[in-house]
Amino acid sequence: MSQDTLNLLLIEHDADFGGKVADMLRQTRDNSASTLKTVSHLEEGLAALTAGDPFDLVIFDVSLPDGAGLANVGLIRARAPQLPVIVTGDSDSEAIAVEAVHAGAQDYLVKGQLTPGWLERSMRYAIERYHLDQSLKAAEEKYHNVFDHLVEGIFQTTPQGRYLMANMALARIYGYSSPEELIQGMQDISTDLYVAFGRREEFVAAMQQNDLLTGFESQVRRKDGTVIWISENCRAVRDSKGGLFFYEGTVEDVTQRRTVEERLRKSEALYHSLVETLPQNIFRKNLVGRFTFGNQQFCKTLGRSLGDIVGRTDFDFFPPKLAEKYQQDDRNVLETRQPYDTVEEHQPPGHGKIYVQVVKTPICDADGKVLGLQGIFWDITQQKLADEKIRKANAELDQSRKELRGKNEEMEDDLRMAREIQMTMLPQSYPEFPRSISQPESAFKFTHRYLPTGTVGGDFFTISALSETLASVFVCDVAGHGIRSALVTAMIRALVEELKPVATDPGQFLSKLNLDLCAILKNTGSPLLTTAFYLVADAETGRVSFANAGHPKPVRISRQKGVAQVLTVPGTRPQPALGLFENARYVASSAELSPGDVLVLFTDGLVEVHNRNEDLWTEEQLLSSLQSRACLPPEQILQELLAEIKDFSEGSNFTDDVCLVAMEFVGPSEKRG
Repeated sequence: MSQDTLNLLLIEHDADFGGKVADMLRQTRDNSASTLKTVSHLEEGLAALTAGDPFDLVIFDVSLPDGAGLANVGLIRARAPQLPVIVTGDSDSEAIAVEAVHAGAQDYLVKGQLTPGWLERSMRYAIERYHLDQSLKAAEEKYHNVFDHLVEGIFQTTPQGRYLMANMALARIYGYSSPEELIQGMQDISTDLYVAFGRREEFVAAMQQNDLLTGFESQVRRKDGTVIWISENCRAVRDSKGGLFFYEGTVEDVTQRRTVEERLRKSEALYHSLVETLPQNIFRKNLVGRFTFGNQQFCKTLGRSLGDIVGRTDFDFFPPKLAEKYQQDDRNVLETRQPYDTVEEHQPPGHGKIYVQVVKTPICDADGKVLGLQGIFWDITQQKLADEKIRKANAELDQSRKELRGKNEEMEDDLRMAREIQMTMLPQSYPEFPRSISQPESAFKFTHRYLPTGTVGGDFFTISALSETLASVFVCDVAGHGIRSALVTAMIRALVEELKPVATDPGQFLSKLNLDLCAILKNTGSPLLTTAFYLVADAETGRVSFANAGHPKPVRISRQKGVAQVLTVPGTRPQPALGLFENARYVASSAELSPGDVLVLFTDGLVEVHNRNEDLWTEEQLLSSLQSRACLPPEQILQELLAEIKDFSEGSNFTDDVCLVAMEFVGPSEKRG
C-alpha cells in the first residue's frame, strides 16, 4: 500500500469533516500522495462511481441527507462491487459497526475518534480484507462450480438415515433449492424419501452384506410430493476397526427411462383412459363403415351404451341424408389416406341440428395397411353463433368509431376550454406592497413562467397579499400532467382559498391543507402524490417563514454577494408530500432576506430534463445558471434559464409540467429612499 497512490472517493455532506479527512491523509506517510475526491450528496457519489473513475476505496457518511443510512452500502456496492467501503458516523455504537459490516462495509469509523493513524490503518485493513474476501469467494466458487455442476447427485448419510452431505445436483433431483435445504428438510430418509414402505431397510440390509451397492432403483418423493425413480450406487465407509462411519454414493434420476418402459407396457390402457376422459366425441369404424369403438362422450351424445353402438352404422342413428354424407366422407378418407377436417351440420338422436368440427383420419397397422378410420368431433354451435355476432358487432363497431371520432373532437374542444379555465386560475396580476403603492415601487416584485406539457397541467401557484406588508406564495405539483392532475389542482385552489384564516402560519396552513386533501382523496381509492411549498414574506423586515411538503427547495439569489444557494435551514427534516398521511404535521422554518435578494420557486419538471446522451440537468447546473445571472431582473433570469435548459436538452421538450415563480425583495420604500 505504501508503494501505490490511492484514489479515494469521500461522500460527506459536512465540509469541515471532509477537510479534516484530507488533512489526515496528508499527515500519513503511506497516503500523503493519495488523491481524494469529495462529494456532498449520495447521488453525486453514485454518479462518480458510474462514470468509471479509477477509485480504490469509498468512504461515506451514514447520515447523508439524501441517503438511506446503512442501506446506502448496498447502493454503492451495486454501482461498484469491486471497491471496498468504509462507513463513518457520529455514534460510537458497536451495534451500528456490526450492522455496517453485515451490510457489506469493511469498517465503521467514529468521526470524533478519528486520527491520521487510525484512518491509515482502517484504509489498509479495508483494502486488504476486501481483497482477501474476494480471493476466498473465488476459491469457494471454483470448488462449488465443480462439485455442484456434476450431473449425478452425491451424498453421505448416517446409518440411521440422515443426510450428512449433499451436492447441488442431488438437491435439484429431489426438488430442493440448495443442499442445506435438503439436509434440514429431510429428517428421516426411510419415511421422507422412499415411497415403498421398508425400502430403506432393504437398502441397509444390502449394504450390510457387501458394503457396496450398485444400480439400486427405487421410487422416491421430491419436496413437492411428485414421485420419481432413482438409481443409487453406494459404499460403506468404516474406521480402522470396522466400525461404520457413514454411507456415501451417487444418485441418478432414471425417471425418464422407467417412464418410457412403463408407457410401453401400458400404452393401450393409457390411450383408452385418455380417450374416455376427453370431452370430445371419439369413435372408430371398420372398412365397411360399422362402429368398433366410441368413447363415453360419444355414447352420451347418441344416448346409447357402447354395446348398442358397436356393429351398427350411421344409418342406425342419423337421418338418411346425413348418414349418406358421413359414409361418403369415410370412403374418401379410406381411399385417399388423407385426414378430413371440416365444419358440418350434425343431428344427434332426439336433438335438433347443431354445428360440429369434424376430423377423420385413417387407422393403419405397423405395415401401413388401412384397418379403418378414427373420427373426433365437438360442438361448435356457440362459436358459429358467436361468429355471426362478431360480424354484426364489427358493423356496429364501424358506426361506433364514427361516433367516437365526433366525441373525440368534442373532447378536444373541452380540453382546450379546460386549459383556458386553468390558465385563468393562475395569477393574472401581482399584488403591491403596500397596496396603495404602484407596482414599480412595491417592496416585492413577482414574475412567473408556467409551461404545461399537455393541454392541461398538474402544477399550480398563487400569490396573495395577506396584509399591507405580508405576501404569500404557494406552489404545488400534482403527480402527472393530465386531466386527473388538473382536477386535483382545481380542488387545491379551492382549499387554499378556504385556508385564509391560517394563511400567516405556513406550518398550520400546510397541515390543514393536507388534512382536507386526504379527506377528499381517500374516497377515490387512488391518492395522488402532491408536493407543495408555501411561504409568507414580510415587506417591512424581509423575514420569510416557510414550510415544505416534499417539494424542491427554492433557490435564493443574493445580489449583494453574487451567489445562488438552496434555501435550507440546518437541522430541519424532510416532510412528506400532501395527501398521503392524515396526521402529518408540518413545521415552519424562517430566513431573512436582504434588499435585492430574489427567491426562485420551481416544480421538479425543471430539473427532470435529459439530453440525447441521457445526461440529467442537475441541481448544481441550476445553481450555476442562476448565480451567473444574479445581477439581471427576475423576468430576464427566468427567460434565460429556460433558454439554457432548452439548449442543454438539444431542443427536447420538458417531460413534466414546469412552473417557475420569482419573488424579488426590493425592501420598504422608506428604507430605499
